[in-house]
Amino acid sequence: MSNKDQVQKFYEVLWDGHNHSAIPSVLHEDFTFRGSLGQETKGHDGFAEYVDMVHRALGDYRCIIDQLVSEGDKVFAKMIFTGVHRDEFMGFPPSGKHVEWRGRPNSRVTGRHLSQSKASRTFIYQARTAHTN
Repeated sequence: MSNKDQVQKFYEVLWDGHNHSAIPSVLHEDFTFRGSLGQETKGHDGFAEYVDMVHRALGDYRCIIDQLVSEGDKVFAKMIFTGVHRDEFMGFPPSGKHVEWRGRPNSRVTGRHLSQSKASRTFIYQARTAHTN
């Protein structure tokens, strides 16, 4: 499996599929994560809790891969994240509205597992600005 395939599996199986049982086959045991929402986690359990929080807050949550570029052990992505705001999310009460934002996560693959994924933090500003308008 190529590094790009491993990152695609990360989004399709762990995020879109919300499949915790696949975490050990996709993520390194010391996996570090910084999501586009700003939170940082380490390890399988921390990541699983973060995914649960996002899915609880956003119904029909999906990660859409616009582009993947791989160089060595690094994979860079252009992403669109979408869902329906159904529970408290980043301090905002549920709105029932469709939300969407873009991200540029950078991942590192070690062996056959993702060891790191770090997204830009631009969403935090966009979300707070959108909620005040």
